[in-house]
Amino acid sequence: MYNPEIHHRRSIRLKEHDYSSTGMYFVTICTFGHKPQFGNITDDEMSLNSNGKIIQQIWDGLSSKFLNIKCHECVIMPNHFHGIIEITDMPTTPKGGQNPKGGQTPKGGQTPPLLGNIIGYFKYQTTKAIDSETKLWQRNYYEHIIRNQQSYEEIVAYIIENPLHWKNDKLYTE
Repeated sequence: MYNPEIHHRRSIRLKEHDYSSTGMYFVTICTFGHKPQFGNITDDEMSLNSNGKIIQQIWDGLSSKFLNIKCHECVIMPNHFHGIIEITDMPTTPKGGQNPKGGQTPKGGQTPPLLGNIIGYFKYQTTKAIDSETKLWQRNYYEHIIRNQQSYEEIVAYIIENPLHWKNDKLYTE
């Protein structure tokens, strides 16, 4: 049970940053207790199990749910997930209220979703689809605001090479 005298939850997000504004974000989400759930690293390559394939499928579908995002590179590791989310401007509503992708656009005055809303939806949908009898994800997630092209390229390289460095990863488990 939550007790504010003992539990001092505080946000790790930047107070001055608008997490619904356009930009790119590198996110890391860990499984609960860092328990391997999504497959194994064999010969420096990630081999997804059925849970890992569900994670990939839901990641690939996020931009259909949130019309103002693009999902870039990602890697699903045995006990965590890395991905880059780009938040773009909200689409404008053409005649008939349909957006170019076929879904409904927000009505006037609605604000775009926060990065936390997007991650929350991703975690909820993956948990529901996997139908795990135990908790799937840790409560929070790590994010890093990508501020320039060099940073983006370094993060993309990190994501792509992540399975190569698995045994040296701080989240490594056998």
